[in-house]
Amino acid sequence: MKQIIYLFSLMGVFLSGCHIRVLNPKSDTAEAQSFLIYFSFGIMILVLLTVFFLLSRFVRKYRNRTGNHQALKHEKGNKKLEIVWTIIPVLLLAILAIPTVIVTYNQSPNQADQSGDRREEVHINVTAEQYQWTFIYENGKTTSGELYLPSDKTIVLHLRSKDVIHSFWVPSIGGERWMFYHIKRTP
Repeated sequence: MKQIIYLFSLMGVFLSGCHIRVLNPKSDTAEAQSFLIYFSFGIMILVLLTVFFLLSRFVRKYRNRTGNHQALKHEKGNKKLEIVWTIIPVLLLAILAIPTVIVTYNQSPNQADQSGDRREEVHINVTAEQYQWTFIYENGKTTSGELYLPSDKTIVLHLRSKDVIHSFWVPSIGGERWMFYHIKRTP
């Protein structure tokens, strides 16, 4: 028991210095993604606690005691038990898959284009270059390396790449997007 307490306190020390910006959402997209992270973490904790409980129960029940050297009866198979431990993971995956599919579908670009008031949107052109980002705002101003966003407005980022494959990710506002450089070939 002392080892388990020591392990959890050691994990707490290591994790206390972590600042996970993904879990500090500043947009609807990031809030939905952070919900999925917490939801899947809750399911994982439930499974972990169940396994630890059963492990400790079986260790206590079947430990080798002095004077008790009775061989246990071997069972060839238990259909009910096998069905249960096959169905439980399938149910857990279904419980995790349903909100994941709903959030992913609601955040798809085609779905986002059909909802909301287009007049309240702020469009920003994001150009990826080697080792820097260029942001061109609607009023014509350009910044390099720093993105300035107005609050309480819907932001539409138009991503493009000048040269190689780039990954654009602002953890507080949403998921990662990839941009590819398309070579136009003439026949």
